[in-house]
Amino acid sequence: MQALSVCPSNTDGFLNRESPPHSGRRKGRNPSFFRGVRSGFNYRETSDDLGYGFPCRCSRVNLYVLWRPKKHSICSSVVPLALAFEEQIAVGKTDSNSDGENKPEDQKLLVENKGKRVDTRALAWSLRAAKTVEDVETVLGDKGDLPLQVYSTMIRAFGKDKRVNSAIALVEWLKLRKHASKSFPGPNLFIYNSLLGALKQAEGFDQVEKIMTDMTLEGISPNIVTYNTLMGIHLAQGHEKKALELFKEIQTKGLSPSPASYSTALLAYRRMEDGFGALDFYVDFRNKYQNGEIGKNDKNIDWDLEAVKLEDFVIRISYQIMRRWLVQIENTTSKVLKLLTVMDQVGLKTGRSEHEKLIWACTREDHYIVAKELYKRIRESDSEISLSVCNHVIWLLGKAKKWWAALEIYEDLLDKGPKPNNMSYELIVSHFNFLLTAARKKGIWRWGVGLLNKMQEKGLKPGSKEWNSVLIACSKASEASAAIQIFTRMIENGEKPTIISYGALLSALEKGKLYDEAVRVWKHLIKMGVEPNSYAYTIMASIYAAQGKFNIVESIIREMPVSGVEVTVVTFNAIISACARNNYGGPAYEWFQRMEVENIEANEVSYEMLIQALVKDGKPKVAYDMYLKGRRKGLSLSTKAYDTVVEAAVDGGASVDLSLLGARPPAPAPESKKRTDVNQEYVAIVND
Repeated sequence: MQALSVCPSNTDGFLNRESPPHSGRRKGRNPSFFRGVRSGFNYRETSDDLGYGFPCRCSRVNLYVLWRPKKHSICSSVVPLALAFEEQIAVGKTDSNSDGENKPEDQKLLVENKGKRVDTRALAWSLRAAKTVEDVETVLGDKGDLPLQVYSTMIRAFGKDKRVNSAIALVEWLKLRKHASKSFPGPNLFIYNSLLGALKQAEGFDQVEKIMTDMTLEGISPNIVTYNTLMGIHLAQGHEKKALELFKEIQTKGLSPSPASYSTALLAYRRMEDGFGALDFYVDFRNKYQNGEIGKNDKNIDWDLEAVKLEDFVIRISYQIMRRWLVQIENTTSKVLKLLTVMDQVGLKTGRSEHEKLIWACTREDHYIVAKELYKRIRESDSEISLSVCNHVIWLLGKAKKWWAALEIYEDLLDKGPKPNNMSYELIVSHFNFLLTAARKKGIWRWGVGLLNKMQEKGLKPGSKEWNSVLIACSKASEASAAIQIFTRMIENGEKPTIISYGALLSALEKGKLYDEAVRVWKHLIKMGVEPNSYAYTIMASIYAAQGKFNIVESIIREMPVSGVEVTVVTFNAIISACARNNYGGPAYEWFQRMEVENIEANEVSYEMLIQALVKDGKPKVAYDMYLKGRRKGLSLSTKAYDTVVEAAVDGGASVDLSLLGARPPAPAPESKKRTDVNQEYVAIVND
């Protein structure tokens, strides 16, 4: 039996009109349809009709196509059937050995045989509500022997329309008709294959076992189309392993798998996300094909072409599985890399498109290994690469803290192309910022300078944030000369220094005791119109205090509130610390007393710096009293302050009761050392 193709035509429009058709010709109407109008057939109204009907010529078979308005609920059933039966299938020669493949001759809109013409669409419409054999007999009982192609076409249409009961009732009617009439062939293999296909499409899976039992009782053996359909049914139910078991059963039944069989089996591996199983399956097929075990007796299939298609299919499946692996919660990068290696080993050639799609699936930090490997493969193939993919790899490497590897990608863009865009620039600059921030926090100033040099070497222009990171690193490392060089380069490169730039440079100069240079920088800051902040004022107060110029220190303290800058304990601690370093015990005590006048609460740093200043100034008794005062205020003074007071009292012969000092405080852990100068206090604030 030849398979009957179902293809769209222009005759569906009349099924969805909301007004009665007229005999006048309009643009867009099917001429062959209106030839039937002019033939003058009788009008018949059915109980299902809403008031409008239209006859269609069916020769001696008295069939009608009913027209219905869109607003009626039954139209939801009309459309699928109309799509399936937009052609009229003619009576043709039956072939019980048909494999179900569409033939070119099936594409004819209307075919005549023995003077009969069958409107399968109208016939299916009349059976749309059939649920029992009796319902089918009512419609088909007086139609005579129709070709089996008509029945199989209607069955497939019922599957599309989700009318499983109608399809089964029609097959049951054919069985009864066969037993009642010896001349009637009854349902054959093609009919049953069509029914199985309808059950698959309508998801009527509970009826499949019964249909297979009926086939056995009718003495019909499954062919390869049957097995392919059953495999598809198992896949639709999520039974991938059963589908693969059916594939193995095909050869035990003396059948040869078709290309659809191999494709369905590969799809089962895809559903199970078993990339290695899919590759093993494909390699087994390829070996058999190359050895001539497949397709040697099948002249109807171009196996050379099908082998190429299967190779493309297994490649797509493998990459789909790898993308699925990459979105899982657990780390599957090793599986992805292993599958890529196996694909190389079996000789599957992949290209840029597959690699780039897989790169886009890499989004987590642990995916950077896969992205880097795929990027390398694209570059080694000497093919073009998408700039957006390169940017994605740069972003991912930065996310994984592989900044130098990201810089290598950027260098490739400069050397090999494509030309980097603003996104590339911003990404790589952000990576440099991570590195410069690390250099700043750890005070690794040489590393910071090297990063700035690297940026400029690659055509990247450092901004104030990058320059300031290196300046702060120089300040933390007390590298005054390096800070001066970086500050100078910053200006030479057209970057305007910010207050953070000036503050970091002033801090470095103060630590290097380059007080005159610091004063010049301060004057430059004022000249450039940069408003000093608390840190800049504090550094200058510390510098002038170290020089003993306490009148200028006083003017700075007075100027700060006028400029809208709050005077805090940090500023006073800086002044007291400078006094302690330069043996100004008396002024240190005076500035400590000034804090109380200004209603600024002293902290541990205040007391510890004052104690050091008093001891250096030969006042152990006052230092002892300040230690007790700090303890009474509930402050946790350091071990160093305690030891300083005790050693000064013993060495100086002071008459004090050391037992009143209490127990010696525990030594702090290395990572929790207290900050004991204003520069460290401020740098901590900046870092936060």
